[in-house]
Amino acid sequence: MNRRNRLLPATLALATATALLVSSCSSSGSEDDQDSADGTPSNSPAATAPSTPGTPDAVTTAPDTPAPGPTTPSAGAPAPGTPAGSPPPGTPPGTGTPPGNPAPPPAGARWQPTPGLAWQWQLGGAVDQSVDVPVYDIDGFENDASVVAALHAKGRKVICYINAGSWENFRPDSAAFAKSLQGSDTGWKGEKWFDIRKLDQLRPLMAARFDMCRSKGFDAIEPDTIEAYNQNSGFPLTADDQLKYNRMLAQLAHERGLAIGLKNDLDQIPALLADFDFAVNEECSQFDECDRVAPFVKAGKAVFHVEYKLDTDRFCGKAKSLGFSSMRKKLELDAWRKPC
Repeated sequence: MNRRNRLLPATLALATATALLVSSCSSSGSEDDQDSADGTPSNSPAATAPSTPGTPDAVTTAPDTPAPGPTTPSAGAPAPGTPAGSPPPGTPPGTGTPPGNPAPPPAGARWQPTPGLAWQWQLGGAVDQSVDVPVYDIDGFENDASVVAALHAKGRKVICYINAGSWENFRPDSAAFAKSLQGSDTGWKGEKWFDIRKLDQLRPLMAARFDMCRSKGFDAIEPDTIEAYNQNSGFPLTADDQLKYNRMLAQLAHERGLAIGLKNDLDQIPALLADFDFAVNEECSQFDECDRVAPFVKAGKAVFHVEYKLDTDRFCGKAKSLGFSSMRKKLELDAWRKPC
């Protein structure tokens, strides 16, 4: 939930309270509640998975995935002789492979979401699996393999939300992150920015998280808070530090056969476009920045976009013209949605 890059910590509490007040008012008779339970009118074309090559079943063979060879296994890879699907030694608690989980997808083949796919983004509460869209983006820690399997049974592709840029004290692997990795508060309770310069320490920790996503059957990764270099992180981070870190994340995902999305980080889109398989954007219409995300669509890659404050009549026209997968969501990212 990268609103943390949009709201200064000093104003975050006020903005959140305001958003929640608006949400509670809208639930008592606004136009949004005249739609169906998920905000989609019963005849909305956005609720139907397309039957073109952009369907969620599309898979691409990644040319940039390193070919296997007699080299030292990458960080997070199981030791020789370890059964398939087993977590690597030292895997933090809460990130292991569920018993009986099927083998991961073959390295080199991964899903490539194409422009225009409707999606649902729910990070709060039990996942509402009734939303009729081809793509779901849900919390990787808070949902087990059975949720992913149930969504797959409905023909959905599922993205694993993981915080890749800041420490969260409520995650089961929080003790694995040394104090030296933790910087300033992000503005969200219990969260501190990572020192992303320390790739040697963060790589195995992120690998363990990505292994968890793969073991649960997810198709892709949404790494959050990956533009620390332009925030008050507590570290002297540079744009080059961020590029190195984000490319490391992309490599870890691709080595596991998983797609990965670039979350916001607009300034670095030209440099990172080739490394990421899709984009996740918050409020580009609110800040008049959507043209900066459009290169993903031009490259045949989906842009999953949300607005929190603007109603759909104020952004859907342009979003559709750009080929974005857009909707309005409440700030708490519960099941409610109002798609374009």
